[in-house]
Amino acid sequence: MTAPVTPLSRAGSAPRTRAAAPRVAAARAAGESLPLRRWILDLAAVTLLLLIPIVGFWPTFDGARYLVAALGGLVLGMALGVLGTLFRWGILLLTGATVIAYFLFGGALALPNTTVAGVVPTLETLRLLALGTFMSWKQLLTTIAPVATDDGHLIVPFILALVAAVLTTSLALRLRNAAWSLIPAAAFLAIEIALGTAEPFVPVVQGVGFGLVAVIWLALRQAWQPQAAAISVGEGSASSGAGIRRVLSGAAVVAIAAVVGIATSGFAAPTSPRYVLRDVVIPPFDIREFASPLQSFRAYVRDHPEDALFTVSGLPEGARVRLATMDAYNGTVYNVSDEGSGSSSAFSPARTNMSADAEGTEAQVHVEIGALESVWMPDAGAARSVTFDGDRADDLRRTAHYNEATETGVVTAGLEKGDAYTIDAVIPDVPSDEQLADQAFAPLKMPKQEGVPESLAEIASKTVAEATTPVEQVRALQLMLSEGGYFSHGLAGQPLSRAGHGAERIATLLGSQQMVGDDEQYATAMALLAAQVGIPARVVMGFYPDEDAADAPVFTATGDNLHAWVEVAFDDAGWVPFDPTPPDDQVPSDQTTKPKADPKPQVLQPPPPPAEPVDLPPTVADDRGSEDEDGLDLGLLWTIVSIGVGVLGLVAVLLAPFIVIGALKATRRRQRRDAERASDRISGGWDELVDRATDYGAPVRPGATRQEEAGVLTAALAEPRVATLATRADLEVFGPTEPTPDDIEAFWTQVDEIVGGMGKERSLWQRLRARLSIRSLLEGTRFALPARLTPPPRAAKPATKATAADQDAPDAAPSKRAPRRTRRSRAAEPVDPPQETE
Repeated sequence: MTAPVTPLSRAGSAPRTRAAAPRVAAARAAGESLPLRRWILDLAAVTLLLLIPIVGFWPTFDGARYLVAALGGLVLGMALGVLGTLFRWGILLLTGATVIAYFLFGGALALPNTTVAGVVPTLETLRLLALGTFMSWKQLLTTIAPVATDDGHLIVPFILALVAAVLTTSLALRLRNAAWSLIPAAAFLAIEIALGTAEPFVPVVQGVGFGLVAVIWLALRQAWQPQAAAISVGEGSASSGAGIRRVLSGAAVVAIAAVVGIATSGFAAPTSPRYVLRDVVIPPFDIREFASPLQSFRAYVRDHPEDALFTVSGLPEGARVRLATMDAYNGTVYNVSDEGSGSSSAFSPARTNMSADAEGTEAQVHVEIGALESVWMPDAGAARSVTFDGDRADDLRRTAHYNEATETGVVTAGLEKGDAYTIDAVIPDVPSDEQLADQAFAPLKMPKQEGVPESLAEIASKTVAEATTPVEQVRALQLMLSEGGYFSHGLAGQPLSRAGHGAERIATLLGSQQMVGDDEQYATAMALLAAQVGIPARVVMGFYPDEDAADAPVFTATGDNLHAWVEVAFDDAGWVPFDPTPPDDQVPSDQTTKPKADPKPQVLQPPPPPAEPVDLPPTVADDRGSEDEDGLDLGLLWTIVSIGVGVLGLVAVLLAPFIVIGALKATRRRQRRDAERASDRISGGWDELVDRATDYGAPVRPGATRQEEAGVLTAALAEPRVATLATRADLEVFGPTEPTPDDIEAFWTQVDEIVGGMGKERSLWQRLRARLSIRSLLEGTRFALPARLTPPPRAAKPATKATAADQDAPDAAPSKRAPRRTRRSRAAEPVDPPQETE
């Protein structure tokens, strides 16, 4: 026998509802101030949690400009999370809003240089934002820190802050258990650490601060939740005071632990280096893969005496064009090294914030490549930025590397005729001997020279014996070579002069009665002599115009004006150039101009070591393709494709968790359908029906019988077949015989028909929301979500007296899954199904 459901009978029908009643009463007693303070607490905690990784990016960028992008993404993401909570946006709607906000505001915050008036995005802005969703990560990791803020690197902090803020805010405001919202915040912090530098920004403070905020936030959330135990009105203030005391006690414990951790971290911290993704994703650039340009010195002079290797415009008077700097000698060739202070192997990808500490005359130098085919990039002074032009601009930009210590650039794709680029450079001033008189040599750890002839130490010591100051020592070595030697390239019609700068060639040059050679031998000899007496010196190969063409607006580099010189490091002046090569008109007068053979040395010398093979630059595939004869704008097509790929990539990242949800539900259905026992397949079909109805918002309570669940589903779904199916399930499961395969197939067919009918009267968004709902997955766990009643497809019946009384009763005990009712929800709430009573 059944009876109308009244507040009193409902409260006494099950112990579960009696336990739920005090929670609802406590929530109502808290008044309308509870939601407001909850919102303030959650938003404040989310802001503090996400500010920690944002501040952690400080060592990665070269200025505070990145804060505009990161904080903008934080505010934008939190605003989307708040709007999604207020208007109950579903997953797909919130994802779409995030994608639109990324492209709408990403230009102004992360790429202001590509927008109109710094605000309105252009087609180029959209293209860069689309590419940045998957390209900016690699660019940030492969650029030496601190990276520039105007090379597209700001997309990374912007998109991280945006996505983390949307997820963290949405989870914090929507879920009962706020601990889930710590997952995206902690992921943001972990990604920031991985993308950062080996020297993080106050790592201990970051970790302790994150933990403090999380613990205090969760403690306050727990204290403000309605208690499950019944309390009297007089006990409310005592319970509230106890909750506050628990929060303060927990915060004090965490604070003490934080102080102790910070105090002991300095003693317990390991001294080993910290490894980040920047160090392991892509191996460091190794300049030693390419042959020293000094080996090709005589070839340029011989093969291109008047050919335009390249032209330079905007070069200040007296400035020199550098091709490469070498500071390591191995007995055969002068090359670069990977050791020592200011080593010439410290190359990094070219960017727009190079040589920040350079001082001198600012200049904009434009270079156009002619007959020069090399990986070495001609430049002048200290380059701050390099902008490539022409059809190969992208290939050259991606493969361009620069060494700020030696002011040397390399393009691994190789320079070819027609390439062009512009350098924003700082040309250093060359100090006079008077300015260097009181300066000592710079305390640099230069690479150890190997294979140096033993006779050079004695020669160097005798040469600088009478010098009293550092600059006088350098001048003594320079004048000994430039005034005591003779010049010759050893070409046809010139005095004999062998090419190369190996140990045997330099020993012969300095040991002969007449020193004969060119820039290659004299620069090498002076640098090696300087190293023997502790002078930091290196060899530079480059170009500079003759005195009569020094003021020409355009400088044409040829083999005839190719030179090599020596740079010496002084404490305050930096690297100062010295020219040890004799003038080209200082030639010997008693040698045959056209020798038939090399003269034999009086003492048999061991053969010179074989020259290192010239390493050709790596071949870069030409993927530009042929131009379309019909005039197809490939640039526009690439822009459209890039935007499309970027949108799809961003959507894939945001939808990845929900793809996992769909896969879990499909796996659950397959396991139920293919259960080992026949009766389990029948019960699994009923469970599938209940779970799908739960995802649509049906108020099914845990632990109910099939008949009780059928009563709720029949009222919520307006489907009478549910009761018949529940009876059939009981008969098949508890019957004397096992159900046959045909019975199982028929049962599941009916389940699928009912499940398919659930969405017929609902909109597309409601069906998608049910598909992506995690209610059924969390049902029965401690993380189970509260039930949300949804109106059935048909019109609601008029409320009965019993229902009205139930709504107005102050001590009513609704189902554990029922949400706290408001005036709006009461009007649209369907009538509760009848329940069996005694």
